[in-house]
Amino acid sequence: MSRAKTQKDSRHALPDHPTGFAYLIGRLDRKLNKQLRSRLAPFGLTVAQYTFLSVFRTYGHMSNAKLAERSLISPQSANEMVNLMESKGLIARRVEAAQGRAIPIVLTRKGHALLDDCDKVVAHVESHILEELGEGSFWLLHEQLRTLVRVLKKPD
Repeated sequence: MSRAKTQKDSRHALPDHPTGFAYLIGRLDRKLNKQLRSRLAPFGLTVAQYTFLSVFRTYGHMSNAKLAERSLISPQSANEMVNLMESKGLIARRVEAAQGRAIPIVLTRKGHALLDDCDKVVAHVESHILEELGEGSFWLLHEQLRTLVRVLKKPD
């Protein structure tokens, strides 16, 4: 068997040793986070705050635990985040719609406007990073990343 054929086959086989894949994802996360931090700072938001508000806007009211999970923060931090976002006037509690202990929250007009502005900045960062991939590769990578998230949700 030729050396080229062996190398090609070994590149397509699943490895039985670390490949650096997790490291590369970690590096990408750190670099992306740095870019987002610098772009969101003028709006007075951290990456965690932007993520929290974006998740809330996308999914609406959900349990504290689910909101925390999707926002990439702890449940304790989610409680603190709700209080902080309320103090900034970005969300409001709807006490009249409370059911039991849960008090629904809503994005305010100020919250929607701020997210709209931040979305433009985040979209610019993403498009800058992904412009070399091309549209087809971008959507393939997007789907592959979503698949990896689903795989990691499953128990071992």
